[in-house]
Formats: sequence, C-alpha cells, structure tokens
Amino acid sequence: MRLIDGIENLTKKYPYPVLTIGNFDGVHLGHRTIFRLIKERAKEKKGTSIVFTFEPHPLSVIAPERAPKLLTPFRDKMSLIKASGIDLTICANFTSEFSHIKAEDFVKNILSEKIGVREVFIGSNYHFGKGRKGTPALLKEFGITLGFKVNIVDEMTIRDVSISSSKIRTLIAKGKVHEASAFLGRRYAVEGVVIEGAKRGKSLLNIPTANISTSNELLPKDGVYAVTVQLDRKTYGGAANIGCNPTFKDKKFSFEVHIFEFDEEILGKTIRINFIERIRDEMKFLKVEDLATQMKKDIENIKQILSMSQSSSLKSEKISIE
Repeated sequence: MRLIDGIENLTKKYPYPVLTIGNFDGVHLGHRTIFRLIKERAKEKKGTSIVFTFEPHPLSVIAPERAPKLLTPFRDKMSLIKASGIDLTICANFTSEFSHIKAEDFVKNILSEKIGVREVFIGSNYHFGKGRKGTPALLKEFGITLGFKVNIVDEMTIRDVSISSSKIRTLIAKGKVHEASAFLGRRYAVEGVVIEGAKRGKSLLNIPTANISTSNELLPKDGVYAVTVQLDRKTYGGAANIGCNPTFKDKKFSFEVHIFEFDEEILGKTIRINFIERIRDEMKFLKVEDLATQMKKDIENIKQILSMSQSSSLKSEKISIE
C-alpha cells in the first residue's frame, strides 16, 4: 500500500479510482466490509482501491472537548488498512482551514478534479464537509453532475447491534473487551514501552510484572484481564492489571502485566497487549499475602480462559452496551 500524507502531495492520477472516505478509527468489521467492496470493484475495473482518511480526528480540531479517545493510533490504523489489501491511502491533514471546506467544494475540487474518482463507496450514515452538510444523497447528486458513481453501503450489524467505532469505545470503557472483539474482528490491543515500576510484584508477591507506558488513548476499565503479550515476534499468555493498586494505597495509576513462563529483562522494550477477557474489579486486601493468593487464583483462571480462547473463534455472545 502506498501512503500519501497530505492532499498537496497527490501529484498524479491513478487508474479508475474506487474510493471510500472516513476516519476509520478501529478499522472494525464495518470498515473492512467497505474496503473489501472497493478492492473487488477496483479489481474488476483494473483500477485503484483508495482510502481517503484524516489526521488528526476531525473533532479534535472542530470541538476538542468532544473528541473521542481513539481506538487506533495513526500507525496502527495505517497497518490495518494495509493489511486489508488497499492500494492507496490518502491522508488529509485536518486543520481548521480544512474544516471549512464546503461539501460541494470537497467533492468537486478534491474527489473529482484532484483524484479523478470514478466510484465512491460510503456508509449510509456518513457525513462530510463543513457542518457535516454532505450526505450520501447529496453525494449521489454530485456524482450525477460530475460523472462518478456512488454506492451506499448499509450499516453492518451483529445480532441486530450496529457496528460503530463509538459503540466499540463504549464497550472497552466498560471493560467488555470480549464483546468489543466481536465488533473489531480481532482482539483489542494496546502497545507500550516497559518502564521502571515499584518492583513489588517480584519482591513482595513473587509474581513479577512489567509496567507499561502507552500512548494509546483508550484503555479498558480498571480491573484484571486475561491477555496475550507479543514481544520479539513471540506470543505469551499473561495477566494484566489496570488501576491504582488499592492494597498499597498508591492512588497512582498503573498498567502492568505478568507474562507467563517468562523471566527476561525487558525494560525499555516495546510490547503489545491483546485483551481477551475481563476477570474482576481491582480489590483492596488487608494483607499483601491475601493479594498474592488472589493473584495466583487469577493466573490459574486466566490460563484456562486462554486455553479455551485458542480453540475457539471470536463470538458475538451477549453483546450489550447498556
């Protein structure tokens, strides 16, 4: 996949551009359905499948107080789009000036004249242009005038629940990582660097943990999770804790992971944590020994969960965002 960073860097026309537009945070199953459609159509026409997206998220410019916590940092989003088999991604630099482009000008000046689009695939609820005045119906009208076809893709659902980035964020914020995985079509993952911690895991509990510093904006709800950990192209089982360590009265947020069957020095290394299932809330224990006992129970429970998850595919059971 070729990435063009900034519309001004698009200096040539591509054969029969088949394009979709959106922010595509999370690159969930609904997004990937549209990617599949534009790939198939581009292949039929010996053309080019194009994703047109934005950086940063438009709301972070238009209304920062309403900007969502992102499911995928930009690099991850590009990797996921690339893995979907897209030929070209155009990333517009979303500035205050860009936000004032009217829907009609965006279609005429950018989609039609700059890109030379021949077909557009968009979701049925997608809006674009200044004040979000651009609608699928309006885009169809522009297409008739400017000579390109518009294909409107119905919203994708799982068990009558619509798939959207906002709903996935809600699930993750509530700790419902298993349900979020059903919408994403993969495990929700966070990448971070191993940093120096209080070292209580090894010294007091005999359960060493890696403390994680992450730039990901969205972490699941505080608690204990079954996870897998990717490090140096290997995957390990693990137990993650997100919260403030109430037993030790730190009141300082921490994100730490105990990696199973692993005893290497990884300070400063980057690891990826895939969330499988939430086990329990954080708990305050009167004695450190009680915490250690509970953690050992958690580890055994998580090992059983990971064993089961390896032998079964992602399921959409009990999806609820209430």
